[in-house]
Amino acid sequence: MSKVILSAKSRENKGSGEARRIRKAGRIPGVLYGRKGVAISLDLDATDFAHQVKTISESTIVKVEIDGKSYDAFVKDTQRNILDGNILHVDFYEVESGVLLKARVSLQLRGNPIGVRQGGVLENPLHDIEVECMPADLPERIIVDVSELAVNQALFVRDLPIAKSIRIISNVDQMVAQIKLAREEAPAPTAAAEGEEQAAEGETEAKD
Repeated sequence: MSKVILSAKSRENKGSGEARRIRKAGRIPGVLYGRKGVAISLDLDATDFAHQVKTISESTIVKVEIDGKSYDAFVKDTQRNILDGNILHVDFYEVESGVLLKARVSLQLRGNPIGVRQGGVLENPLHDIEVECMPADLPERIIVDVSELAVNQALFVRDLPIAKSIRIISNVDQMVAQIKLAREEAPAPTAAAEGEEQAAEGETEAKD
């Protein structure tokens, strides 16, 4: 489980005016949605969160400390200002310890494939999969070693190195990566060929 810890303060006041006040103070308004339907309005330090979010993936479980109480949660959504990229609002979703959860885990390719060194092209059509497991067993990402892939070979979801404690929900027959031969570009027409083509077009026009 992730060691990312975010300190936050609960807040009672809501609305756009309160949100502007919080942002002006160098903080970010947010909401923690509990698994039992209870939502906690909060605010976080903007600088700290902007730094921490760089290490957070969709399947990273962070620890949110609110007024001395700790919650394990996903960062479900971050709203940003389209002009400057600053974070405007954060939504968290609480993870309950000891209860199975479903999440999407990113796939990260690693290695220099044999097939690429032979002139092939690496294709990566699938970037994440859905799994079910206990919170403590959820990986932040799955490393896929493609170094042994040769031309015309492929890896599928069923080939991924998944722990027995994790159940794959995605279709196991989906392709994760493959090596294809690079397409050869058609040679550029020579001047003589272009002249013959133009002459043929002229004859056609004369017949019309």
